[in-house]
Amino acid sequence: MIKNILFILSFSLATALYSQNQVYDSIYHYRALAKDTNLDLDERILFAKKAIAFSNRSKNDSTLLTSKRLLSTLYLYKRDVNELYDLNHENLKLANSLNDSLAVANVSNVLGWVHSVRKEIDSSYYYYYRASKFFKGVNQVQNEAVALFNMADIQFNERDYIGCEKNAIESIKLFKTLDQNENTLDYLWALNNLIAIASDELELYDKAIEYHKKALSYSDRISDNYLYTLYSNSNIALIYKELKQYDKVLDIYDKLFEKKELLKQEPNNYALILGDYAYSKHLSGKYNNKEIKQMLTEANKVSDSVQDPFSIMSVSLNAANFYTNINKKDSALIYANQAYKTGVETKTNDVILRSLMLKSKIEDPSKAKDYLYDYVKLRDSLQTKERAIRNKFARIEFETDQIEQENLQISRERMWLMILSSTLVITIILVYIIISQRAKNKELKFIQEQQETNEEIYNLMLSQHDKIEEARAAEKRRISEELHDGILGRLFGTRLSLDSLNFNTQPEAIQSRSTYINELKNIEHDIRKVSHDLNTDFISGSGYLDIIKTMVETQTKAYGLKYAISNKDDIQWDDVSNKTKIHIYRIIQEALQNIYKHANASDVKISFKLKNNVICLTIKDNGSGFDVDKAKKGIGLKNMNSRVKEIQGKLIVKSEKDLGSKIIIKAPI
Repeated sequence: MIKNILFILSFSLATALYSQNQVYDSIYHYRALAKDTNLDLDERILFAKKAIAFSNRSKNDSTLLTSKRLLSTLYLYKRDVNELYDLNHENLKLANSLNDSLAVANVSNVLGWVHSVRKEIDSSYYYYYRASKFFKGVNQVQNEAVALFNMADIQFNERDYIGCEKNAIESIKLFKTLDQNENTLDYLWALNNLIAIASDELELYDKAIEYHKKALSYSDRISDNYLYTLYSNSNIALIYKELKQYDKVLDIYDKLFEKKELLKQEPNNYALILGDYAYSKHLSGKYNNKEIKQMLTEANKVSDSVQDPFSIMSVSLNAANFYTNINKKDSALIYANQAYKTGVETKTNDVILRSLMLKSKIEDPSKAKDYLYDYVKLRDSLQTKERAIRNKFARIEFETDQIEQENLQISRERMWLMILSSTLVITIILVYIIISQRAKNKELKFIQEQQETNEEIYNLMLSQHDKIEEARAAEKRRISEELHDGILGRLFGTRLSLDSLNFNTQPEAIQSRSTYINELKNIEHDIRKVSHDLNTDFISGSGYLDIIKTMVETQTKAYGLKYAISNKDDIQWDDVSNKTKIHIYRIIQEALQNIYKHANASDVKISFKLKNNVICLTIKDNGSGFDVDKAKKGIGLKNMNSRVKEIQGKLIVKSEKDLGSKIIIKAPI
């Protein structure tokens, strides 16, 4: 039996392991297909989704997260922002639940990009900041540096130039510790360029030039560095223009235009730089207006052909300023309106402000007043907005750190709470076990004592019964001896005397003596019979049943019941254990009590039979009957059932409405 159970268990375990291995084989298969770059991207996405479906069946969160992050990578290739948004918020919950810091960092980094595309700037900064902290925690230096760069870029676009510089410098420090390959140099150029432009916005011109030159020192080490050099030099030229150092400005532009054909390969940049070059020439006062007009016209045509809004706005502002300065207000107004329109479309507030100021100078006083009012209103609103966002990112960082600390504290508190709760639960369980064990021991002790008491009572009953029987037997022997030795002796003597008188020949005497003699013979015969019966041990072997009969007779008399007991003589009660006899005695006692209380019966029959070494006790009444299922919950039948179990027996209860009840107890000897 045990071998069969072990076989079934081992087979079930083997089946489960085989099934689980099949699931993991499917996961690895579909992941491999999802990574196959020879397949179409949409096909790879479908395979990644199948890997996720099997990962769900594995019930392993770590496996599921790996599969879902693979799908996230494919959505990144597709630039599917909406799918990335939902998927990576799910991934973040999984990563947090697994305490997988690297996964949290990578998922947060993706969410930073997703929210930036959705123009949800605060959320984007929050996730990039979270990513930087987790990348730092797992010593992912390059990823931390990139996250800091993205944070600095967001701050620059939101005009938080001081915060931008702080994060950019932290990012530069990290990139300097890495191998100086082209990717690292590219970031170092971009970061120094970002600090330079931020410094320019803060009118820290010397610092701006310093960082532009640092940016150039990194771009000089990049193999294809033309655009890097172009941007840096153009930005330096713009700073010199702000400083009114026009000779330095023109010197830079002259060198750039030595490679004019190369410059034209980037039309939007060419138009933008050409417009700045033309206006710088005008400001230097060394060039005629015809040449400058030609340059501005060319720049405007190029920017219009490529429809690049930034080059259009730059060229338009330069042209509007030029025509304003030479007092050609109609042309100036055309370019100012063009700059204003594009600025509104692209929400470029600096261009809108500069356009409004130009229009206030160009238009007649009645309109100029309105433009100047709009200028002041917009400038004030922007200043208010700048003040509002100035510390926004510092607040996000502070609140994020605070949340992380609170989460850490909550985790610690939860851990201690779990430890204390576990300890308390274990203590309660131990106390419960101890109390239960004690109660069980008490119950067992009580049952043992009850059994000993029952056996003692039964032994006392048997002892008492034996003494009674012994006294009865002794009394019978005494009467037998008295009858035999006394009365029979005297009667025998009398008979002999009478017999001797029988020789009297008188008819009356003979008849009389004959009558007496016959009578004496009859008396002698009767006395012998009584003596013989008294001397016979008629109760031999029937002691236990006498006890049963006495109890039944007593109870039925008290309950007003008629009874009948039948017994097969083949039951050797002396071979039955005292324990079994005590429980049978109590079961009959309990059954009679239940019949009296509930059955409304007038007659009860009790029978004993022996079949296959099993005592079959049947107790039948002619009462009203009952619902067997409900009765099984009653204390009476529960007690009977408990006693039957004690002797490894079986209890059968049968009853029908108005047809009485029958209880059958089968007890092995």
